[in-house]
Amino acid sequence: MKSTTSTTNGKSTRNSKNTEGPEGVEGSTPGFTRRALLGTAGAGLVVGAGAGAAAAVVLDRPDRSPSGGSADAAAAGAARGLGPARLPFHGERQSGILDPQQARVQLAAFDLAGGVGRDGLRTLLQRWSRTAARMAVGEPADEFENQIALDAGPCSLTVTFGFGAGLFDKAGLADRRPAGLEPLPAFPADALDPARGDGDLFVQIGADDALVAVHALRVLQRQAAGTAALRWQASGFARTPGATPNPMTGRNLMGQVDGTNNPKPSEDGFAAKVFCAAGGEQPAWLAGGSFLVFRRIRMLLDNWEALPVDRQERVIGRRKSDGAPLGAPDGAGESAPVDLGAQGADGALAIPSDAHIRVAAPAANGGAAMLRRGFSYHDGLLPDGSPDAGLLFLAFQADPRKGFTPVQRKLSRGDGLSRFLRHEASGVYAVPPGAPQGGYVGQTLLD
Repeated sequence: MKSTTSTTNGKSTRNSKNTEGPEGVEGSTPGFTRRALLGTAGAGLVVGAGAGAAAAVVLDRPDRSPSGGSADAAAAGAARGLGPARLPFHGERQSGILDPQQARVQLAAFDLAGGVGRDGLRTLLQRWSRTAARMAVGEPADEFENQIALDAGPCSLTVTFGFGAGLFDKAGLADRRPAGLEPLPAFPADALDPARGDGDLFVQIGADDALVAVHALRVLQRQAAGTAALRWQASGFARTPGATPNPMTGRNLMGQVDGTNNPKPSEDGFAAKVFCAAGGEQPAWLAGGSFLVFRRIRMLLDNWEALPVDRQERVIGRRKSDGAPLGAPDGAGESAPVDLGAQGADGALAIPSDAHIRVAAPAANGGAAMLRRGFSYHDGLLPDGSPDAGLLFLAFQADPRKGFTPVQRKLSRGDGLSRFLRHEASGVYAVPPGAPQGGYVGQTLLD
């Protein structure tokens, strides 16, 4: 599947309107599912009805930005269906970063086996990239197709790979480890479980169908057997496209609109905040890539839900009903500018001094910003009966030392929301640039 990427004024766009599959063969029609592909001789090769005519028309996913999207996205999604929607695997950037957030996510980290080395790592990444490209257009997996998602289309599947610090020593690449891939400092009240964080290889799999995401992870896990073993796995969810009458930023398990002020690709300086540029401390192989910080954050929902709504709003700094910042007029909506100097009728700050949006504001953190892509999780109850639920926090940035670390340091000291959160797992990963057509993710590092 050919995928072209253009860059204008620092903004990257991916073009998925094409007719070729991941290995240069003609792709399937939008209605063609894994069932049809597996039941056809020469699965994956679909021929046009007329001589020289391509049978495929790639069905683009409804245009939704990471924080909500276009006004007609819900209607477009309902009219065109979520199943056939596809996002290109190949391109300047890896998929799953700038693409609209899907309804489901599977996160996993793997540790390399002893003695795998650089060649073994290259073979695995070639296999994984080839498979991810096939699944992204709804074709059967390259190896170990398990038919879990047999009846589904690609459902906007994306697979994103990242490299943990330990990978570089194990693969004999210590001299190529980026300086930004240093461990995060310890933050007050952290309660991290090492078994549920870190790892040599990180995988983020997003899709609008849970079975499609589970299928992809299971295939990749089987393909890694003998080369890399699963270290940890987490499942998350977000709002399904079309679930609301009008597109809007999703809510987290605290019921708050979450992600309103996420930086947008259209903003000046966006690329410099999110993607790495060659030069300085950044190695050449990471140019166009990013860093990902992962945190598993449990929400103390029993304590939170015991607060009256007005107290919850003061902790966050936004109205719960519509996401508007406190102090904004009625009907202003979540996109209303945040006025940190606004005062209430009593003369006190409308947004309290320890409100989350005040402490986390880029203006209060030297301009530090991250592209957040979080998903909720709910894994039942803990032994004390409280919910094991919260946020799978994912944030892409050009350098964690200038993005996540200073912001989290400030939040841990002065954010009123921190009383209702427990950080229980953590990881930092270098996310290489995307793979060109015929190439694989990590090629800039390994070749």
